[in-house]
Amino acid sequence: MPTSPSEPSGLDRAAEPYDLAVIGAGPAGLAAAVTAADLGLRCALLDAGPRPGGQYYRHPAPGLKAAHPEKLHHGWSAFAGLSARLRRHTAVGRLDYLTGHHVWTAERSELWRLHSEGQAVVQARAVLLATGAYERQLPFPGWTLPGVVTAGGAQAMLKAGLVLPGRRVVVAGSGPLLLAAAASLVTAGAAVPAVVEATDYLGYARGLTTLAANPAKLVEGAEHGAKLLRHGVRLRRSSAVVEAHGTDRVTAVTIARLDRDWRPVPGTERRVECDAVAVGHGLVPQIELATELGAETRVTPDGTVALKVDAELRTSLPGLWAAGETCGVGGADLAIAEGELAARSVAGSPVPAALRARQGRRRAFAELMAAAHRPGPGWTEWLRPETDVCRCEEVPAGKIREAVEELGASDARTVKLLTRAGMGWCQGRMCGAAVACLAGETTPRADSRPLACPVPLGQLADLTD
Repeated sequence: MPTSPSEPSGLDRAAEPYDLAVIGAGPAGLAAAVTAADLGLRCALLDAGPRPGGQYYRHPAPGLKAAHPEKLHHGWSAFAGLSARLRRHTAVGRLDYLTGHHVWTAERSELWRLHSEGQAVVQARAVLLATGAYERQLPFPGWTLPGVVTAGGAQAMLKAGLVLPGRRVVVAGSGPLLLAAAASLVTAGAAVPAVVEATDYLGYARGLTTLAANPAKLVEGAEHGAKLLRHGVRLRRSSAVVEAHGTDRVTAVTIARLDRDWRPVPGTERRVECDAVAVGHGLVPQIELATELGAETRVTPDGTVALKVDAELRTSLPGLWAAGETCGVGGADLAIAEGELAARSVAGSPVPAALRARQGRRRAFAELMAAAHRPGPGWTEWLRPETDVCRCEEVPAGKIREAVEELGASDARTVKLLTRAGMGWCQGRMCGAAVACLAGETTPRADSRPLACPVPLGQLADLTD
């Protein structure tokens, strides 16, 4: 199993500026860093985690002695190859891999200066942002019960800890992550009574040419579907979990059919017994570092905000490139292609025609996928006045609607000021999309904050300039 290269002692090499600093060691960041090192650039790869792979290639700690971690992943061989190249480059000093470095802000004058929780300031001539994404959640009554986790969280528990969120797990929400999560769960021995998908998949019919150009994606979906079929898992399309039941823990959910706007259809409710729910509605690009600096953004077909880049994956800010989910969620294959393309762009190296074509096909599929799984406006009818929307500050839907209807709030920021929704530990990552929708925002806005993650006051006090 790939392991993490050791961190350079004392960062003694970091006093000299790097040619390129890559933020994030997921598929895009790994591909970018090793490609840049291949091309002769002096590169630093910074990541908050202790091992490479990011969220997609999350894998068990060595102490768990997992015999076959690849069985819980799709495309493990690609990750193994990238990890081997990373080890070779770090061993000979071509690349510094800095673990435990969560970059909380970036600034630029003549050079980029990256401040991280690892107590290091890394200077570089160019920066590549490969920070990935986090899950979008749409609340429903009972979603705060123990046993209700995100779809990605269920996969993380399994891949990193080799544990299941429950023995009988309903997988719900929207997007291709649901099939992958359900397939992983049944492989590990969980019972999945239903995969509950809010869309009807008909959106994919609008892009038959794009589908034909991405046969590997069709094969991947077919493999997940075949595995679920073998285990007797039922796929419920145009449906949603509209309530979770239980006291100390979830014991059942209510599933209802949805109309085309995602409104529950009265009389279609069905109760399903379970001891866990894995739910998610796609991913949101994590781009706060760039938006705080004023980078231009675009709205993706699923209503999230991503960085706007050109054909060479340059952002609107000089010296800043982006790759993978920061440019719009599209999966590991696309992220790897964009990581390599961006590194070549930084180095001024020609981009092979095959690589550019692969990136174009994968990005077109990502746009089609996003459009097919865009949430409908009627989901807010799942909510009751007492349903908590902001879990951190325990702000219910009724308070948010009161701020909008009686106090005149028309955007998520004003709602936050009036109700504290989004002011908790997660800084709106769990509730931000829901609050914006309840506030009536029609144009998604990029999140921007001076600090991209919590920072100890002592670290701020130690800054000398």
